[in-house]
Amino acid sequence: MVTLYFIAAFVVIFALVTGPLLAYGPLRSLAGSRFAARTATAIDGLITAFGRPGAALVVVLAWSAAVVAVFWPLGEVAHRLEDAIDWPVLNWVTTRRNPAFEDFNWVYTALGDRYPLKWVTAAGAAVFAVLWRRRFWIPLVAIGAQFPLEQYVQAIVTGMVDRGHPPTGLGSYPSGGIARIVMVFGTLALFAALTWRMSRRGHVALGTFVFLLACYEGYSRIYVQKHWFTDVIAGVLFGPALFLGFAVAVCVLAGRYPVTGSRPVPDAAPPAAVPLEPAK
Repeated sequence: MVTLYFIAAFVVIFALVTGPLLAYGPLRSLAGSRFAARTATAIDGLITAFGRPGAALVVVLAWSAAVVAVFWPLGEVAHRLEDAIDWPVLNWVTTRRNPAFEDFNWVYTALGDRYPLKWVTAAGAAVFAVLWRRRFWIPLVAIGAQFPLEQYVQAIVTGMVDRGHPPTGLGSYPSGGIARIVMVFGTLALFAALTWRMSRRGHVALGTFVFLLACYEGYSRIYVQKHWFTDVIAGVLFGPALFLGFAVAVCVLAGRYPVTGSRPVPDAAPPAAVPLEPAK
C-alpha cells in the first residue's frame, strides 16, 4: 500500500516537473522551428482561401485524421502487450489497494467522466461568451465543440483497435477520462490565455496544472482498475496530441494565428479583463 502512495506522489511531482520542462524545451524549440514556420504559411493560405472559420475547420479535421492514423497502430501494439504488461499491473495493484485511498481515487476519477465535464464545458462557454462580448460566438462554438470532438475521435480509435477492457472495469483504449480532462480544462486555459494578458510563466503554469489533472486522472483510473495500464499511457499521449491541433484551430478562428503583427484578442471586456484589439 505504501508503494501506491509513493507512486501517487511521484505522478504529481512528475507532472509538476515535466510541464515546465516541455514548455521551455521541446515545445519552445518546436514553436521556432522551420516546421512551425511552414505550418503558419500553409494555414495563412487556408485562411486566404476559406476564411478563418473554414481554415479552422480544415485544421481540426486534418489533425484529427492524423491523430487517428497515429493511435490506431499504437493501439494494436498496446493490445499485444496485454499479457506482458496489463495483466501483471492489474494483479499487482489488486493486492495493494487500501479502502480509504481507494475511496479518494474513486471520487477523483469521476472528474474525467462525461457528465460533470459537460457542466464544466457549458459553464466555461457561457462565462467566456460574456467576456468576449460581440465575438461571443467564438467561445461558444470552440468550447462547445471540443467535447464531441474528443468523444468521436476517441470512438473511432477505440472501434478500430477493438481491444476490449479489463474485467474490473469498462474503460477502453485510449483512456477517455484523461483525454476529456485535457480537452475541457485545456480549452478553458487556452481561452483564459486569449482573454487576459499573461506572462509566459502564467501560460506555463496553466498548462502544467492541466497536465497535472490529467496525469493524476490516469493514476486514479489504474488504481480503481477502470483501465488497462496501456490504455492510460495512451490517454496521456492521445489527449495532448488531439488538443494541440484543436488549440491551433481555435487560435486561427480567434485571429491569433498566424501572428502577422499586433497581438489580437477579443473585443472590449470588463475592466478586470482588458484585451487588445482584434485582428483585421
